Amino acid sequence: MADRYLISYNLNGIRAAATKGLNTWLQHENPDLFCIQELKAQKDQIDIASFENLGYHCYLNPALRKGYSGTAIFSKQKPDNVVFGIGDKRYDDEGRLVRCDFGDITLINSYFPSGTMGDERQAFKMDYLSDFLKYIEELRKTRTKIIVTGDFNICHKPIDINKPEKHTKMSGFLPEERAWVDEFQAAGFVDTFRVFCQDSERYSWWSYRFGARPKNLGWRIDYFWVSENLREDLIGADILDQVIHSDHCPVTLRMKF
Repeated sequence: MADRYLISYNLNGIRAAATKGLNTWLQHENPDLFCIQELKAQKDQIDIASFENLGYHCYLNPALRKGYSGTAIFSKQKPDNVVFGIGDKRYDDEGRLVRCDFGDITLINSYFPSGTMGDERQAFKMDYLSDFLKYIEELRKTRTKIIVTGDFNICHKPIDINKPEKHTKMSGFLPEERAWVDEFQAAGFVDTFRVFCQDSERYSWWSYRFGARPKNLGWRIDYFWVSENLREDLIGADILDQVIHSDHCPVTLRMKF
């Protein structure tokens, strides 16, 4: 069992991030596993060779709609099994999930829907949350060691958001969304960042409006969760809030793998 370095990053467009030095940064960071949300590109629009040249096997799940959503996992080790989607066309057409199996460990990278575009998309988000939990429960019948990463589009606790009292009626901090995270946690999953850090004002996303990032008016909505049976294998977790290729920043996990 070796120490592995994992990074998850909502790039808000892989092509835009590439123009801001993404590959140079990735070469320097050199994670074993690199999980991306919001590809916003089709496979033929991405310079896959640039990632292969860094030693990665590339597993991309773009949305059918161009310039929208999409997920990917880049892995130095070739997985034993790769699955795209959860088996529901509503979500899978939006490229919302990639799963890779490595021995007895399963890594799931998901871009959870945002509900900020109105009631219809908020209902879609809540449907995905419910169906994702069912998907996990079914998967655990055969795969008990699970890592779940990605942009959840939910702040779990008041400590995870700036000025929490001002956001209680906003998608991303609604009581029903936070209750779902409670349910997910109660199902046996560990928020790895909070194992190592209880500090406030540690965020992973900032609005482009109102100078939010320089003022650190952020939200922690990007996570690495692991099943309880992996807790003892955790080494460290962090938020790389000084890295700027997107309105999000990378979140990291180090663990025995």
